[in-house]
Amino acid sequence: MARYHIETYGCASNRGESQQIETALRDAGHYPVDGPGAADVAIMNSCTVVEKTERNMLRRAKELESETADLIVTGCMALAQAEEFREEGVDAQILHWDDVPAAVTNGECPTPGPGTEPVLDGVVGILPIARGCLSNCSYCITKFATGRVDSPPVEENLEKARALVHAGAKELRITGQDTGVYGWDEGERKLPELLDRICAEIGGDFRVRLGMANPGGVHGIRDELADVFARHDELYNFIHLPVQSGSDTVLEDMRRQHRVDKFVEIVETFDDRLDHWTLSTDFIVGFPTETPDDHAQSMALFREVRPEKANVTRFSKRPGTDAADMKGLGGQVKKDRSKEMSALQREVTAEAYESMIGDTAEVIAVREGTGDSMKCRDSAYRQIIVRDAHSRGIEPGDTLAVEVTSHQTVYAFGDPV
Repeated sequence: MARYHIETYGCASNRGESQQIETALRDAGHYPVDGPGAADVAIMNSCTVVEKTERNMLRRAKELESETADLIVTGCMALAQAEEFREEGVDAQILHWDDVPAAVTNGECPTPGPGTEPVLDGVVGILPIARGCLSNCSYCITKFATGRVDSPPVEENLEKARALVHAGAKELRITGQDTGVYGWDEGERKLPELLDRICAEIGGDFRVRLGMANPGGVHGIRDELADVFARHDELYNFIHLPVQSGSDTVLEDMRRQHRVDKFVEIVETFDDRLDHWTLSTDFIVGFPTETPDDHAQSMALFREVRPEKANVTRFSKRPGTDAADMKGLGGQVKKDRSKEMSALQREVTAEAYESMIGDTAEVIAVREGTGDSMKCRDSAYRQIIVRDAHSRGIEPGDTLAVEVTSHQTVYAFGDPV
């Protein structure tokens, strides 16, 4: 659980986005602090109206970078003029509003609110399928809050999913601290069965996104799980597999339940089954025992698997964890390694979105964006923004075909066809 500081600039729309970010952060167990100096991460929700505003945003971003361990910049200027921050030398993650909550971690499991009750948010249905995890990572404080995995029966989760779809959900988000170990508390590996039955037995036009699944849990079901993805168009071809390091030595020190070769085998299995899919992963840079060679191995792994989406987090000590007692690396070392990997991340992501230009894709309109835009998702969960949405009669939940016309590194723009 992280300490965060958030600053919001600009219009009422930006203030609304910040409110949603804060709600998600608090629901996940993170908590606000008074000022960036006391925070693990500072979030700047930026504005861009006139040149003076842009100069102020750049100045404030530089100040925040020097005052906090980690900086995330989101909002209009970040998304429309990300290169301005990079040219100014600002060392920050540039993220879409929707991606900020997931990035505010220390490589820890997500921490949803109490219980496993589903939530309908617009046309997005959120279904926690279990609570807790089986991991014992040396850096993670979440395990103290969530305990061991507790999995409701498949039938119970299936009925919750059905209720969400019948209530209007067009996108089902399957969540949990570690969805890959769903059912392990009962000695069974139930995730493939649950996903298969949701797709096969619930009627209606909807898509399903699988939330975070640690490689240690997925490896043993990789063939069965990939077959389910290949069999059902309802499943977004997207999976979040947090690897955390490309060094087996560091993974051992982290007490992760996988090694690099197991992670790569999962990726190769999905490559074999799916024509195209999106790999999302997490890396922690600057873990106390990470050597320059360990970092080089992480960079090499990133280049090998080329995840289109990645959360790059600088290691931050959490009270009560074993890693908190380790002698840490210097802040500049962590900044330098983070900057190098984040630059590679932007290169890989931009390459993926650049390759989409000129393609036609079927998308689901998921949420209203800024102004008169609509946030849509294609079959691989890539974000495509459609402008002038309301004037075109596009509403959340609609399915439409779009031609991809351009991109802004972390998302694309598309026109209905």
